[in-house]
Amino acid sequence: MAAATAGSGAGSGAGSEAAGSPEATGGSTGGGGGRRPHGPLQRYYGPATAEAAEAAPDPTDINGPHFDPEVFMTKVRSECPLGQLLAREAALSREIRALDSDMQTLLYENYNKFISATDTIRKMKVDFRHMEAEMDDLAANMAAISASSARVSAALQDRHRRGAQLAGVQALLRKLQALVEVPGRLRRWAGTEPARALRCHARARAVLRHYRHLPSFRAIEDESHAIMAELAQRLRTRLREEKLDPKELTECVEMLLQLEEPAEELSEEFLSQAGARLEAELAALEAELPAADPSGAATTPPPPASDILDFVDRGSSAFVGTLCQLAGSYRALFGGDAGRLEPFAAALAARYFTLLERDAAAALVARAARERVDRYLRALQTFFLGCLGDVRQALAAPRPPGKEGPGLPDLLATLAASVLGQLKAVLAYVQLFTARDVAFASLPYFKGEFCVTAVREGLVVAFVRWLCRTARGFADGPAERGAPAAPPALLLLLARLCLDYENSTISYILTLTDEQFPPQDSGPAVTPGPALCAEARAAAQRLLDHYVQVQGAAVAQMLRKSVETRDWLGTVEPRNVRAVMKRVVEDITAIDVQVGQLFEEGVRRAQSSDSSRRAFSVYSSSRAPGRYAPSYTPSAPMDTHLLSNIQKLFSERIDIFSPVEFNKVSVLTGIIKISLKTLLECVRLRTLGRFGLQQVQVDGHYLQLYLWRFASDERVVQGLLDEVAASAAHRCLDPVPMEHSVVELICERG
Repeated sequence: MAAATAGSGAGSGAGSEAAGSPEATGGSTGGGGGRRPHGPLQRYYGPATAEAAEAAPDPTDINGPHFDPEVFMTKVRSECPLGQLLAREAALSREIRALDSDMQTLLYENYNKFISATDTIRKMKVDFRHMEAEMDDLAANMAAISASSARVSAALQDRHRRGAQLAGVQALLRKLQALVEVPGRLRRWAGTEPARALRCHARARAVLRHYRHLPSFRAIEDESHAIMAELAQRLRTRLREEKLDPKELTECVEMLLQLEEPAEELSEEFLSQAGARLEAELAALEAELPAADPSGAATTPPPPASDILDFVDRGSSAFVGTLCQLAGSYRALFGGDAGRLEPFAAALAARYFTLLERDAAAALVARAARERVDRYLRALQTFFLGCLGDVRQALAAPRPPGKEGPGLPDLLATLAASVLGQLKAVLAYVQLFTARDVAFASLPYFKGEFCVTAVREGLVVAFVRWLCRTARGFADGPAERGAPAAPPALLLLLARLCLDYENSTISYILTLTDEQFPPQDSGPAVTPGPALCAEARAAAQRLLDHYVQVQGAAVAQMLRKSVETRDWLGTVEPRNVRAVMKRVVEDITAIDVQVGQLFEEGVRRAQSSDSSRRAFSVYSSSRAPGRYAPSYTPSAPMDTHLLSNIQKLFSERIDIFSPVEFNKVSVLTGIIKISLKTLLECVRLRTLGRFGLQQVQVDGHYLQLYLWRFASDERVVQGLLDEVAASAAHRCLDPVPMEHSVVELICERG
């Protein structure tokens, strides 16, 4: 029991010694109990404070914060035997010695650090005292600077006050100098710039009057008044003797009023000068009218020498505008005094109306209406040409890859809608001449002639005929040297536009015109609708024929160059279809797509079941060997030229340049006929060898495979290609044709 008590006391003393060590003090000071001991120290000090606080208080836990030695000893004596108490004492002694050893080691290892920290703290205290001294010096310096700034600010304020006083004195001196220079300036400006002289005198007049009791100022004022009196005299002379326009007259009178001249006299002179100018304008208008009959009888006057619109403009704009301008200037100059102005203006206006009455009112209105209709017609024509320019630009604009522009149907719809909408708008404008509130609109001699002659015939019919002539001009008119020809797509679009006008648009336009401007039964004759439709159809036919000729010539040009530039005598045995034949098929296909956008398909003649496989031979189709005449075997060589001529006697004649119908197959047939006819004529002019003949045979068979489907009658294609083959055989030096199976193989591979 004594040993246990001693062990317990030793353990308690070790704990007190450890608590008083520097390590324990540092842990308590630095972290406030937050730092956890490690290793043996952890086992000695036990769990952290937070963990111990979470557990229930145990006075027998030797490592806990609530340890009570008396309670622990009582529990040990009552529960443990002597041997266990002795073992416990030995274990506690070993732990105490281990802890003492760890504490000594820890102290030795950190001794230098403790010494360095002490020195550092001592130096920091010294530095802090130095910093406090420097801060005191800095505060003293700042106080001195503040005092200096206050003195500088006071000095600057005093300088600013003196500068303001000096500026005031200088400004006063400048004003005095300006007053001294007033007479010189007035004398210099009075002759060239009187308005500027008046402004200068107005600014100086009040000051001179205020200080006129001083001799120097009185002299300046007297000299200025003398100069202004001379200026007033010159202005009055100008007002009486010169012819001034309204602006100059107003400025002259205004300056005289500023010079305090009598307003009564100035108003009389103003009206006198204005009356002279207005009288001159009335005389000019009267000179354009015929002389009045002295007997007072009304005569039929000839039209004015100048254009009617110019006459009206001068009467309503020049004279009336000048009168209004002068009246406004008079009111602005002389206030509400209208005692002289009203009789003055009334007399001039009465003379003006008298001149207007001397002209024939109906003739004047009729001429104005016709002039307006002619202007609208020219506007319509300009608008249509602008729309055509937009269409040509859209057709010629480059297209980025993968992005298509507007198609021909869209361009046609836009063009037709724009022209028709503009024509409707023009009719609405012209309808103002026949409005109910217009006095002359109900007069028979005006309304009948205006509705029929001016509107229907002079505007609508004239525009439709002009449109057809303009469209046809792209086909009939010779292109100027260097001018670009019309693109084929434009010819096709205009042909469709004229055809639509013939089918429906002309009838609609004439009906609309007759509804808005009804003609009289006894009025002048009108152009019948069928006559206009015939003109539109003729224009469409000419445009479509020209389109066929242009496109046929383009394809024919390729074929002509391909024949003329090839050596048909020295050519090698054909192995492929020539590239130009493939290009011809591609171009014909593109033309088929283009024409199909605007025209219907058309009617084709019934095709044979083997159209695409028909043999193309150097012999006529009616006597082709094998397939078409298997039982025919000539006993002797026959003259192919003679056979070709015999066949032509019994074959149907092909008209190459016949007018085409308004459908796709007819247009394509015309282009194909022109192209193959050109190929035929070019082959007739060449001399061929055996392989040249075989190349013509291969090319002809390739064309037959693809072109028959575009034509209205496949016999047209077959007949022309047979003639090409017969001509090639006739012009060949060694007419040995290629086997048909080989020809088919080459064409299928090509």
